[in-house]
Amino acid sequence: MAKKSRDKGLRIEREVVNRHKDIGVVARRVPLSGAAEGYPGDVIIADHFTGEVKARKAGFKSIIDWLGDNDILFLRPDGDTPYVFMPWETYIQLIALWGKQVDQP
Repeated sequence: MAKKSRDKGLRIEREVVNRHKDIGVVARRVPLSGAAEGYPGDVIIADHFTGEVKARKAGFKSIIDWLGDNDILFLRPDGDTPYVFMPWETYIQLIALWGKQVDQP
């Protein structure tokens, strides 16, 4: 991998970790960005979830177009489990709502 691409990947991974920390969610980068055995993905969120981080110069136009004015996009390949895509702001709201649900007796 070219140094420029590697640096960009590391920068975006750090951004994702820092955005989680900014909203009070524990997050950390995975050693060697998931290349180390036993460490899948690029980031670990809340010591429970692994996340893969992708950034593209051209973006993800089709997915963003499909989302349109909606809050969340659900993608389900035939015969597979659904996947979820949402803007960061919606994700923050979802995390906050989830936290309120968890804190209730």
